[in-house]
Amino acid sequence: MLELKNLNVKIDNKKILNDFSLKINKGEIHAIMGPNGVGKSTLSSVIMGNPKFLVESGDIVFKGESIKEDSVDLRAKKGIFLAMQYPSEIDGVSNLQFLKAIINSENGKSVPIFELYKKIEAEKENLNMPDDYLRRSVNLGFSGGEKKRNEIIQMKMLNPKLIILDEIDSGLDVDSLKTVCKEINDYKNNDVSILIITHYPKVLEYIKPDFVHLMKNGNISKTGDSSLAYEIEEKGYQDE
Repeated sequence: MLELKNLNVKIDNKKILNDFSLKINKGEIHAIMGPNGVGKSTLSSVIMGNPKFLVESGDIVFKGESIKEDSVDLRAKKGIFLAMQYPSEIDGVSNLQFLKAIINSENGKSVPIFELYKKIEAEKENLNMPDDYLRRSVNLGFSGGEKKRNEIIQMKMLNPKLIILDEIDSGLDVDSLKTVCKEINDYKNNDVSILIITHYPKVLEYIKPDFVHLMKNGNISKTGDSSLAYEIEEKGYQDE
């Protein structure tokens, strides 16, 4: 599904990723853990194509095709979705307008409004969004939990094949985390791969990873199964 080949990445002349390599097969769930400042969120931005980051060398291969030169929107249309740590607020654009735009873009045609409304309403109920959700501007005045749940609604509308969860547990209480993870697990199938970026193993109790990677100094220093996450929780990052 995704192969990162010897990525070297800088921002403002500072090296962030150092010969970073990772391979995620179809249907696999990978988690990347590490302390602040090691490049975890940079990695998600680079996969998604954030132009702030300079990819000096290496390649990003998605479903057998290099996407290193692709724009963010083209990567999204090819099936990559990033649930951001800090979702943006868009004043003046309602959630209904926004979701209608991304669904029509995904389908390449205008979806009938009744069909669209019915689909969104079902997801709104699943994720316990407020009654006035569709009329409100995107993320404006939303709590941290509402913003994260809104990301998952957008994800399900776009039907991605690779889902990147950047600190999805940030700002969520336990009940909201369970709700978000349930929806992700319900969506997940053997054709969908997930990359989870997190500091803490709590989210990995609800979305079980096949592999856990410890990241240090812009690279992967250790790889294991889900037990590695609990080893890190017990010992901390300094002992790894």
